[in-house]
Amino acid sequence: MLMVISPAKTLDYQTPPALSRFSQPDLLDHSAELIAALRQKSPLDIAKLMSISDALANLNVGRYADWQPPFTPGNAKQAVYAFMGDVYEGLNAATLDEPAVSYLQNHLRILSGLYGALRPLDLMQAYRLEMGTRLANGRGKNLYEFWGGIVTDKLNEQLDALGQRTLVNLASDEYFKSVKPKLLNAAIVTPVFQDKKNGQYKIISFYAKRARGLMARWAAERGVTDPVQLRGFDSEGYAFDATASSELSWVFRRDHE
Repeated sequence: MLMVISPAKTLDYQTPPALSRFSQPDLLDHSAELIAALRQKSPLDIAKLMSISDALANLNVGRYADWQPPFTPGNAKQAVYAFMGDVYEGLNAATLDEPAVSYLQNHLRILSGLYGALRPLDLMQAYRLEMGTRLANGRGKNLYEFWGGIVTDKLNEQLDALGQRTLVNLASDEYFKSVKPKLLNAAIVTPVFQDKKNGQYKIISFYAKRARGLMARWAAERGVTDPVQLRGFDSEGYAFDATASSELSWVFRRDHE
């Protein structure tokens, strides 16, 4: 079983990582091509391209200018400890023990606009480049065309290494569009997290994002290898609802009322 999640916009490069162990991203040559394209943009160009403030645009122009392999613990940080946000609050990797982190290294991939697909302990330098960004590049008009089947190939590679044929999609729609299901050698299971509000079960973005991280953590703590085991996920009051689920869409519900 292999899981995928989205990255986060917010980064933490101040807090020391919980583990010193690290790996190197597999697709840095491709990342360097994107950095070259981004370096041609002015702060105003970046602000318009990404719909961000002038301050954020200037920050990221500086990041692109400073981006330079080789990555070391002195100039980069492991992805799972660098990303912040709802998913990563649920995952809370800094409090996982080393066997659980090793599980994530083998069974979790972080989809990324700049890095393609990251292992949790892959070092990365700070960046902002969402997968949906319409950045013209040498391969097309956006990042989906740039990455093409590359991300899917990396996922297939790890599925083969694990001897598994199930991908658990815990990523957002924006990021999972970088995966080509027809080229993926696996069934795709998508957990859906719903909370009860005003008498109805609904997907509430904040809670759903956090639940994706909680599920990845739950799997890591238990060393889950059979995706069916995920139906036992019960963190923070969620429970699998068989009647609302289908073969590949698994619904987890929680009552607040």
